[in-house]
Amino acid sequence: MQAHPGGWFVYSKQKNVPEGMKGNAGDIWTWTAIDADTKLAPSWLVGSRDGEAARVFMADLASRLRGRVHLTSDGHKPHLQAVEGAFGADVDCAMLVKLYGGVKGEGPAGSAQRKYSPAECVGIHKAVITEAPDEAHVSTSFAERANLTLRMHMRWFTRLTNAFAKKVENHEAAVALHFMHYNFVRQHRTLGGISPAMAAGVTDKLWEMEDVAQLVQDWEHNQRGDSN
Repeated sequence: MQAHPGGWFVYSKQKNVPEGMKGNAGDIWTWTAIDADTKLAPSWLVGSRDGEAARVFMADLASRLRGRVHLTSDGHKPHLQAVEGAFGADVDCAMLVKLYGGVKGEGPAGSAQRKYSPAECVGIHKAVITEAPDEAHVSTSFAERANLTLRMHMRWFTRLTNAFAKKVENHEAAVALHFMHYNFVRQHRTLGGISPAMAAGVTDKLWEMEDVAQLVQDWEHNQRGDSN
């Protein structure tokens, strides 16, 4: 299991948030976890990047898993501090931090050619956080790839455009819809054409978007107390 947070913003960048919208605009983070074997994303959270968000996220993740967990996190301290509180002694946790050197690309530092080029990874640092994680399986690659999928599939995560969410509630709903499709509807070639939810034994069928819409409709009926 791998966990990783990724950031973006809602309504405006943090430095431009109007006084009356503090807490409902600006920097927003999407916490994600993915199972390396089934590719299932069992938990995610849209919120801040502080210790409270880490605690809520890790507690939710722990509630959705059975058996002993092998967990890899990046070096974000709130992540690591929340692990023990959520899992207790039933987790083998390691931290992996990637070390970056200069920015790839031609041109002088700060130039347009290099400003948006990715930095080059020059090494990694691994550290044991709890118990005895298997070093051969300490990796954040699957979580990083899942975050790339999130950014590629949702226009709101495209940088340098005005295609960003204007309300936190809309952003949360869009992220939830993405993961519902990812887990239950999308066929993964690496899994032989089944969904992560099928690979994890959560469902025995490949869902259609009509099933997702019906699930929402049934929930709304239950919330209203409809008899039909």
